Amino acid sequence: MVRIVMLGAGSGFTHNLSGDIMQLEGIEEGEISLVDIDARRLRLAEGLVRRIAETLGKDKAWTIRTATDRRRVLEGADFVVNTIEVSGAQTVRVDNDIPLQYGVSQCIGDTIGPGGIFKAMRTVPVWTEVLRDIGRMAPNAYILNYTNPMSIMTHAAMLVTDQPVVGLCHSVQGSSRNLADYAGVPYDEMAWQCAGLNHMAWFTRYEHEGEDLYPRLKAKVVRDKKLWERDPVRFDFMLHFGYFVTESSGHFSEYVPYYRKRTELRRKYCREKYLGGDSFYADEWPGWRKAADDRRRRIMQGKEQLTIRRSHEYASSIIQAVRLDRPLVFHGSTWNTGLIDNLPFDGVVEVPVLADKMGLRPCHFGALPEQCAALNRQHMAVNKLTAEACVEGDRQKALHALLLDPLTAAVCSPAEIREMFDRMFKAERRFLKGF
Repeated sequence: MVRIVMLGAGSGFTHNLSGDIMQLEGIEEGEISLVDIDARRLRLAEGLVRRIAETLGKDKAWTIRTATDRRRVLEGADFVVNTIEVSGAQTVRVDNDIPLQYGVSQCIGDTIGPGGIFKAMRTVPVWTEVLRDIGRMAPNAYILNYTNPMSIMTHAAMLVTDQPVVGLCHSVQGSSRNLADYAGVPYDEMAWQCAGLNHMAWFTRYEHEGEDLYPRLKAKVVRDKKLWERDPVRFDFMLHFGYFVTESSGHFSEYVPYYRKRTELRRKYCREKYLGGDSFYADEWPGWRKAADDRRRRIMQGKEQLTIRRSHEYASSIIQAVRLDRPLVFHGSTWNTGLIDNLPFDGVVEVPVLADKMGLRPCHFGALPEQCAALNRQHMAVNKLTAEACVEGDRQKALHALLLDPLTAAVCSPAEIREMFDRMFKAERRFLKGF
């Protein structure tokens, strides 16, 4: 029997992850423990997961436990899946609106920039407490993290635990399928390689039947206006830097200093919603959260049909690979132990990882194209400073991280960034327990 603990069970990940786990071939029974500090949302998550088990005919095979205190269910866990959201939706407007007053426009703002750094400052201190509890109560557990900011969360974990931790995202899976679609080739026939940082990894190989697809795609996006409009920032960046990146146009526009620093540039390159809309996440996230709760309530009441299908999330396949020795290669965030030759070895990178009965073994990738590595190094410096600041409770290091953020620095002076930081800190003070 496999024992899985899901932290932050109120999150949107719970539906797919629990359904994926219960559909695993070869793992026919187990225990899923759902943890959330919000008792109301925990009840909704429990109702959803029980309905999933019943629908799949697995309600006798899978035991569902719940707890608002993780320590009640962590003992002896085999896998811990982290999806926590510290402060819920209570700080999303602060993360967005104060930087916007200084000209820093964010589309998502949960991984980098002012919003991402303050999300780390709220989340990492809680995360380190979680990791220490796991170390005491489930020392043999594999820790699978989905919570953003991914690279910073993974970096912090590497500073406080020796247990196997890997950061999981779906940007590589999604972007590789985007590339097949854009080139008009069958996904299963496309040969590709990808590495870098989470949300900033690069497809260094992109081929079909021995043909390099980059020249074809670059020519296509220049002449096909409709195609260009589907992913304008990523396509423009590819034309200038040579390679396609893993994060969506809107979110990626926050990672570099080129597209969001002036109104006319946002008008030229950014579009609505995930394509770069101003304040998109801040405007939509509270509504999404409420809609997800409402949907779970309707499913529990039988007023909405429950749909269950295997997702592209990696967690269930990793569990299967490790437990049943079914080798799997996935892309995950991990410490750069010489995996990418031209990135710092004291930071976190995203590379292919082999999972099997021996555990999780990151694969050596080699060197990235230098222009791509240079952009990654900028963010690795920000991630390192932020992770250390959060683990050490060092407010000055957190400020230095924001001073180095590429987009923020392109818009603001150091004095303005310091003032912005101080205002955000004051507004979010009750959630910054590590500081």
